[in-house]
Amino acid sequence: MIIIIVVVFDYVEKVDDFTELKAPWRAIVFDYYLNFIPYFINQFSSLFTFIAVIFFTSKLAMQTEIVAILSGGVSFRRLMWPYFLGALFITTLSLVLSLWIIPMTQKDCVAFEQKYIARRVREQYDRHIYRQVEPGKFAYIRGFSKNTSVASFFALEQYDGSRMVGALEASDVKFEPETKHWTAQRYITRTFDSEGMETFTQHRNLDTVINLDVVELGRLTELLTTMNIVELNDFLAQQREKGSDSIRQIEVERHIRFAYPFGTFILTLIGVALSSRKVRGGTGLHIGIGITLCFSYIMLTRVFEEFAKGGSMPTMIAVWLPNVIFLIVGIYLYRKAPK
Repeated sequence: MIIIIVVVFDYVEKVDDFTELKAPWRAIVFDYYLNFIPYFINQFSSLFTFIAVIFFTSKLAMQTEIVAILSGGVSFRRLMWPYFLGALFITTLSLVLSLWIIPMTQKDCVAFEQKYIARRVREQYDRHIYRQVEPGKFAYIRGFSKNTSVASFFALEQYDGSRMVGALEASDVKFEPETKHWTAQRYITRTFDSEGMETFTQHRNLDTVINLDVVELGRLTELLTTMNIVELNDFLAQQREKGSDSIRQIEVERHIRFAYPFGTFILTLIGVALSSRKVRGGTGLHIGIGITLCFSYIMLTRVFEEFAKGGSMPTMIAVWLPNVIFLIVGIYLYRKAPK
C-alpha cells in the first residue's frame, strides 16, 4: 500500500516531464518504475519490517496470547527467536540487494532520469568541473556535453604544494571513449620559473591520456548508486590514490549499504519489546509510538550522514552511530518487556 502511494505521488510529480520529453510508456513502466520500486522497498525494508512486527505482536498482546505463552514456561528470549530468524532472512536479502542487485537496476533508472526528467538532464554535468587526477595534478573542465563528448575548455594544472608550476589549456577538447584520450587541434602550455615568471607556448594536435574517465565527470551521487560493492571498493581505492575530495561521500555510501540492512534487527527488537505488552491504547498506541521511533531513526541516520559527508565526524562512526543508539534503546526495552 505504501509503495502504491509513493508511485502515484512520484508519477504526479513527474508527469509533466514525461509529457514534455515524450517518454514512452514502455520506458516509464519497465526502465523506471520497475527499477524504482525495488530500490525504494529495499531502502525502507527495516521500516516495513518494523510496521509488520508492531501489527502482529500487538494483536497477539491484545488477545492475551503472549501472557499465555510466557505463563506456559516459554521465556521472552525464546519468544524472540522466530522474530530474529525472520529478521535474519530479511537482512540477508537486503544485503544481497544493496550490494549487488539494486546497483544493476539503478543503471537503467538513472539513464531514464537523465533522458526524460528535465531537472536531471540539466544537472547531469556541472558547468564547471574540477577534479584531482593524481597528487598535485588537477583537471578543470568547462561545458562538457555528453552527446558530443566535447568540453568547451580544458585545463590540466600541476602544483608544487600551493604553487602552480605548470598548466596545459585547450578549447573544444574531445574525449574518445574507446581510447580514453583527450584530443584538441590546438593547446597552450604555461610554465612558471622560480621567480614566478610565466612562459606561454602554443602547440598543435593535443592527444593525451590522463587519469580521469568521463564517468567521473557526472554527478557523483548517481554514479555511486549504479556501482556494486566490488566496483565501489575499486572506485574508492582509485580516488584515494588521486587524493580526491570525494572520498568521504564514497565511504558513506559504502557504510550505508551495510548499516541500513542491519537496522532491521534493531527495529525488530524494539518492535517486539514495545508491542508485546497489553495496554489500554491498544494497537493504535503501539503503532503511534513505534512509527515515531522509526522515523526518528530514519531522521537521525540522515543527519549523521550529512555530518560524515561534511567532515564533522569520521564516516564509519557517523553512519553506524544511529544503529548503536537505537540498539541501546532496544536492549533497554527488551530487558524491561518481560516485567
